Amino acid sequence: MAFKPKSAAETKARDLGLALARIAESEGMPAHVGVDALRRASPRLTPLAIGQMVRKHRDIVEEALTERGLTLVDYADQGPGRGMEFTVADA
Repeated sequence: MAFKPKSAAETKARDLGLALARIAESEGMPAHVGVDALRRASPRLTPLAIGQMVRKHRDIVEEALTERGLTLVDYADQGPGRGMEFTVADA
């Protein structure tokens, strides 16, 4: 199988999954992670980018969490200005 370079969006989706995992592991399970905590963990993850990564590359985000023994239980996006929240738990 030939090497397929990842797009910037795929790389950012993986970064989102790893940031969720780091935050969840430090908070304890189940962890409720908001967009502000994600921005502090990785400044390049803007709210717009986070929403796009979850919609377009949710499989990559979940794969990054699975590698750390975690799972994405819930994702809530209440619209612009209202916030997003992820619930992460042990797999």
